[in-house]
Amino acid sequence: MMSTLKSDYLGTLSIELAASHMVGEIPRGRLRVDVFKGGSLKGPRIKARILAGGSDSLIGTADGAVRPDVRLTLETDDGALIYVHYRGVRHASSEVMQRLAREEAVDPGEYYLRNAPFFETASEKYDWLNRIVAVGIGRREPGRAVYDLFEIL
Repeated sequence: MMSTLKSDYLGTLSIELAASHMVGEIPRGRLRVDVFKGGSLKGPRIKARILAGGSDSLIGTADGAVRPDVRLTLETDDGALIYVHYRGVRHASSEVMQRLAREEAVDPGEYYLRNAPFFETASEKYDWLNRIVAVGIGRREPGRAVYDLFEIL
């Protein structure tokens, strides 16, 4: 018997971009590094802000996809620190990818943007995050990336 995938809403992660640096063609593809200035994670069991200094090393691959590789630190409203890292994939038609690159508003239904975040914390209150698998369904907005995160049950 096949299992059914179930999930619970974890929260919405909103990442504000500070700067982008085009490194260029490297052996794995086209590398761009985005630096974060802040943002937030807001959900039923957690409220936190993104500390400045996180980044995303995006690799543009030969198949036209972009593969985010993110590291960031959250500080909860009660002072706990949580390290977050994820990888993902964004793909769409060439025309839509160009519109996203120009930071135009694009309907999220026109592209695929998913990630798999993992959390690490020493906080007893948020220790449950150390033991979950989550997925994010994302969208790009001017100056930010936004993901609705779900804990896979």
